[in-house]
Amino acid sequence: MNVGLATLPNGLRIVTDRIGTVATVSLGLWVDVGTRHEPALVNGVAHFLEHMAFKGTERRSALAIAEEIEAVGGHLNAYTSRESTAYYAKVLKEDVALALDILADILQHSTFEPEELERERTVILQEIGQAHDTPDDIVFDYFQERAYPDQAMGRPVLGTPEIIRNLPRQAVVAYLAEHYGASRMVLSASGNLDHEPFVALAHRLLGDLPAERAVTTEPARYVGGEDRLDRDLEQLHLVLGFPGVPLCDPDYYAAAVLSTAFGGGMSSRLFQEVRERRGLVYAINSFAHSYRDGGLFGIYAGTGEDEAAELLPVLCDETLKLADGFLPPELARAKAQMKAGLLMSLESTSARCEQMAQHMLIHGSPFDPDEIVRRIDAVDDAAIGRVVARWRDGRPTLVALGPVGGVETFARLEARLAG
Repeated sequence: MNVGLATLPNGLRIVTDRIGTVATVSLGLWVDVGTRHEPALVNGVAHFLEHMAFKGTERRSALAIAEEIEAVGGHLNAYTSRESTAYYAKVLKEDVALALDILADILQHSTFEPEELERERTVILQEIGQAHDTPDDIVFDYFQERAYPDQAMGRPVLGTPEIIRNLPRQAVVAYLAEHYGASRMVLSASGNLDHEPFVALAHRLLGDLPAERAVTTEPARYVGGEDRLDRDLEQLHLVLGFPGVPLCDPDYYAAAVLSTAFGGGMSSRLFQEVRERRGLVYAINSFAHSYRDGGLFGIYAGTGEDEAAELLPVLCDETLKLADGFLPPELARAKAQMKAGLLMSLESTSARCEQMAQHMLIHGSPFDPDEIVRRIDAVDDAAIGRVVARWRDGRPTLVALGPVGGVETFARLEARLAG
């Protein structure tokens, strides 16, 4: 990888990854703030701001933004997560200046016109409604809330309908002004570009961004517990989880390998035992989500009402077996899956751009695929054992959405997991 680094006087970090064999460039601004940095009364404002950034600036209307980028065959997009927000584009190499000009414009000169804001308020309410109509999606919001109740880390990224309906324009404007400082941003670009001209362009377009913003958030406090939501659905959607590991934890890659071996593919233990051998589910997988100061490890399963009573005991049994570790072939397959996924992603300028940005935000250094491969290869039974042992430090989290009558009690679940 041909990586360049720079920092502007205002603290904006710039990372470029030159790939001379492609015709495109992916670029974007990643901001080290997200849903967990919102006050509770304006939950959803970070996501609302992300929407409004594309709705007009002092010199471009919402239509002009769309027309300018699409006139050169490029595209713009954005996303909000619990800990960061991203605004990014992909264009042909000759259109990098246009793309960065648009990104700089929407983050510094958006006007938040009242009419546009009201239209986007309706769009976001529809987005929330669509999420609630997608049970295998919304169940993860319920899981997050139960794992981290009554705190910033547990609140939904989209906000709630009640808050979004009443969110004032000034709250959106204030969130941008109070949270978007250059020292909390990374400008990343990957593709056919040269580092020095890109840095000079960034200095001209983004050099006036304010440097510091005093951003705070409450610590993540895993609590756990259960939540049963009885809805008239054909399937039961169930998530069972435990405390995970933070992003910078030495066992971060062990947790990722564990999740892949346990429920990351068709050869995984969960897929083979629960779906293929027993036929209890249509969909099943495990996941490891890490944050700055916490994490979650969990299992998602979609099952029928008649299979619910049998499913949870099986999941508990399989979870308890993890204390014995994996067979060498299981561990080898999981590592191969992770390394292949990583190396295949290097063929995408968009993936490389995001990987660079996220690594800079979290670790303060460029993304190094060779180092990550070494860390994956270094995962052994002892590391897997340390991750599993952490689950004893907290209660499990169980969320069931759908026909929940067949799901056994939480007390019985805790007793099973206690061994």
